[in-house]
Amino acid sequence: MSRVAQILLALGALAVFLLQASLFVVSEGERALVVRLGAPVGVVDAPGLKLKAPFLDTAFIYDARLLLLEPPIEQVILGDQKRIEVKSYTRFRIVDPLKFNQSLRTLEQARAQLGQVVSSVLRREFGQINLHVLLSQDRGKVIDKVQREVSEKFRPNGIEVTEVRLHRADLPPETSQAIYDRMKSERQREAKELRAQGFEWAQQIQARADRDRTVILSEAQRGARIAHGEADAAANKVLGEAAAKDAGFYAFYRSLQTYRQSLAESAPTLLLSPDAEFLKTFKQGPTTAGAPPSPAQAGR
Repeated sequence: MSRVAQILLALGALAVFLLQASLFVVSEGERALVVRLGAPVGVVDAPGLKLKAPFLDTAFIYDARLLLLEPPIEQVILGDQKRIEVKSYTRFRIVDPLKFNQSLRTLEQARAQLGQVVSSVLRREFGQINLHVLLSQDRGKVIDKVQREVSEKFRPNGIEVTEVRLHRADLPPETSQAIYDRMKSERQREAKELRAQGFEWAQQIQARADRDRTVILSEAQRGARIAHGEADAAANKVLGEAAAKDAGFYAFYRSLQTYRQSLAESAPTLLLSPDAEFLKTFKQGPTTAGAPPSPAQAGR
């Protein structure tokens, strides 16, 4: 190869090298910060092939899209001294490459500092509330406050924090078991109190029912005795009136009642003497006022 060809080849390689050192590519969703000898020159927002001064300018490419930060699960102590396991996530974007480069420089450094700040703010805010607040609708207000504070801290660094949220906030297993045992004991105590109260109510209802039963039976028995006495009085009155009208028929009717009661309660065979007073009416029949005496009576 001739010396001219070698020179041309060297010049071509130098030109390619200078061209590579003078060009950089900004993709869609990226921003570039051009720095010349340590001093910022400008920010490139439009995507495409861009030029810079070779060996003098340095292009820092940053992702302009929303980025996700998911720190590991950590334990946080609440205001009522309960421990919970918190899993959070943060969404952010780089809005000012110049401020970002001057304060944080790399995305790894930004993630590390952002994770520390989010953890610190979460611990401080959660340390001021109780567990029931975290389980209520007020939790959103606490998380929004955390997001605003984190966003204010990182705005001077060229970072916009758009969202801070919780994936989960659970009690540790040992705390959950302790709370479950305490709730179980409380429910058992309430059940015993309700059973005792129910037994007391049952005793009161039973006593009231027995008292009402006694009163009702007493009233019924008193009414029955009164009715029975009135019926006996009415019957005696009727019998008295009947006896006054026909004493013989009344005596005959009473004798028949006596026979019926005596014969009903006697054995199948009843032995009596013929001249027994018990058989007087049975043999002679009724005697009524004004009636002629029977032959048996006349024989006497």
